[in-house]
Amino acid sequence: MAKLKIKQVKSKIGSTKRQKLTLEALGLRKMNSVVEHEATAQIIGMIRKVNHLVVVEEV
Repeated sequence: MAKLKIKQVKSKIGSTKRQKLTLEALGLRKMNSVVEHEATAQIIGMIRKVNHLVVVEEV
């Protein structure tokens, strides 16, 4: 599986509770924080729900 680097670039203020919980589940706690995950179906689905708040690049 490929690895994905996910960076939060927008604030979660004003987002729905579900989107905030999705960011927490991805491991993104603050602005400009970066995490790496395997490109599984679950992670890709989570990224799609918050794609307006994050930037994703393949490592």
